[in-house]
Amino acid sequence: MATFLFDEIVFGPVRSRRLGISLGINLLPTNHKLCNFNCLYCECGWSNEKIENLNTLPSLKLFYQKLEDSLSEMYLANKKLDAITFAGNGEPTLHPEFDKIIDATIELRQKYFPDTKITVLSNATLIANERIFNALQKVEQSVLKLDSAILETIKLLNSPPENYALDNLIDNFLRFKGNFVLQTMFIKGEYNGQKFDNTSELEVSKWIEIVNIIRPKLVMIYTIARDTPAKNIIKIQEEMLERIAEKVREIGIAVSVTP
Repeated sequence: MATFLFDEIVFGPVRSRRLGISLGINLLPTNHKLCNFNCLYCECGWSNEKIENLNTLPSLKLFYQKLEDSLSEMYLANKKLDAITFAGNGEPTLHPEFDKIIDATIELRQKYFPDTKITVLSNATLIANERIFNALQKVEQSVLKLDSAILETIKLLNSPPENYALDNLIDNFLRFKGNFVLQTMFIKGEYNGQKFDNTSELEVSKWIEIVNIIRPKLVMIYTIARDTPAKNIIKIQEEMLERIAEKVREIGIAVSVTP
């Protein structure tokens, strides 16, 4: 199925289903995806490049210039801005200057839109890195991914790095002391002859157990809204998403549902 890439470092603003009017940030290549996950449902398509040479990514200086141009233009036009969102064509924390870029973003945000939230959408694989962890502590919304509490399902849905370990991930989630948003994509279907459904009773019960341990300030539940690189992926209906959300509310954690 067709997918798309962001062809600029700073793009938008766009109206996000979950974040409102958002100015997007892509710290990755503009002509292909670069990620240490390879999710079946990713709107940017498959990850085909090895993560080796990161020196070709946008420099801090170029990023600063592009972001200030966009923010100053919006400020002078008296436009509204709810969020500055790091997403783009893969995993934003892979950028070798991610921490410095976060500091620069905070500086420019304070200058032009001090009430705007900075959001980072991440697969959470690098949060053990102190530099990344400290940078994520500075933003209003660190949105970290966990699509299942069962490793076999994660391997099928996300194709994580070989060293991916749920126990380690949980330990690193706990370091945030609840100051993060947990994001989970719910889907079902079949891939390479393997069926999956992370809305099953077993999947949801195991997932709720982890949610209750790590206790984020918010859980974002959503399902596919665009084309996916893998075929045979089924969108989950809002009624099912709401049933899962109710289980989150029962343990006293705020939840948002985006069907």
